[in-house]
Amino acid sequence: MKKLIFVLIGVFVFAAGAAQADTATEEAVIKTINDANDYATKNLKGESDTVSKDGSLEFWSSGGFLQELSPGATQEEFDSINIDAKHIEVITLVPGKIAVAMYYSEGSMKPKDGPAVSNYRTRVTEVYVKEGGKWKTRAAHWSPIAGGAGTNQTAVDD
Repeated sequence: MKKLIFVLIGVFVFAAGAAQADTATEEAVIKTINDANDYATKNLKGESDTVSKDGSLEFWSSGGFLQELSPGATQEEFDSINIDAKHIEVITLVPGKIAVAMYYSEGSMKPKDGPAVSNYRTRVTEVYVKEGGKWKTRAAHWSPIAGGAGTNQTAVDD
């Protein structure tokens, strides 16, 4: 009976530790998403250090073909941007190492040399990996919500 009690205590301690690790991963990924939106709003461009060292495969809200982003890829610049992430859900695949985020991205933007998007509304799925203490994008899929608009960008300018 004592062995069973010790085993059960061990299982509960392990489960509590795993749940805490999942919460830490979820909170860190959500912060990464919100920080990226704040950076873009403040600096009128995307952060340059957000793509995995192995690159990122992405489907964009423009509906174009699959894009392969290199680490340090040129980030889009804006005349104006005000985007918020809403209802962020994070699934931890490997605590502290790999996670998937799903959320809605809503707002407005005016890319440099591009048309304004006054009703930007997309569904987002992003795969994040932790590299060098930071969460980086390894894959992403952005798709417009009915009644909303995506971007017009169809390629990376390298």
